[in-house]
Amino acid sequence: MEHEIFRKQIVEAGKYLLSSGLVVRTWGNISLRVDETYMLITPSGRRYEDLALTDLVLVNYHTLDYKSSIKPSSETELHSAIYCSRNEINAVIHTHQQYASAVAVAGKKIPAITDDQAQILGASVRLAKYALTGSKQLVNNTLNALKDRMAALMSNHGAICLGRNLDEAFTACQMLEKTSKIFIDAQALGGVKPIKKSLATQLHLDYLNNYSVKALKNV
Repeated sequence: MEHEIFRKQIVEAGKYLLSSGLVVRTWGNISLRVDETYMLITPSGRRYEDLALTDLVLVNYHTLDYKSSIKPSSETELHSAIYCSRNEINAVIHTHQQYASAVAVAGKKIPAITDDQAQILGASVRLAKYALTGSKQLVNNTLNALKDRMAALMSNHGAICLGRNLDEAFTACQMLEKTSKIFIDAQALGGVKPIKKSLATQLHLDYLNNYSVKALKNV
């Protein structure tokens, strides 16, 4: 089967998203860049627990063309745009996770409030303005929010997380959920005390260029 290893990774990722509570039923989507032209993405309307390797759709992320009889996710254009604009990104996960979605519904962005958040996600978590699912405006709004970041909130919708590989994208999802809960709790205690933006940026760059590279060598 073509790209079987990538297909297995996505199917397992879908089950993990479900078991970890980051998605429910068919909502959310996962993609992996497989080469300089194509990505594999989850199909529209298929439950993660029933997902088969053959259900995943191979899409040209430059043209959005695909040959499968199965329709890809409604957010295919967003995933494609991310791969076209971010050469370092090889995995994209869109979720409707609880705490991140709560912050997105409240119309808030999250400044850097912990070291690990700044390291993994970037100097802040921006909020993409609301637009209809699958629309070009949603793509543009989300790309703007993701600039120099590994995650963004999507107003009245959910969240999107990126990674240089699937493990990084998962880590971003988990970190975003943890950060969102801390943010909500801190707001209830009188408000957050953010890390200075320059220091948060430094933490993120150091993680990308040094710590994460060394961690991979130890695997």
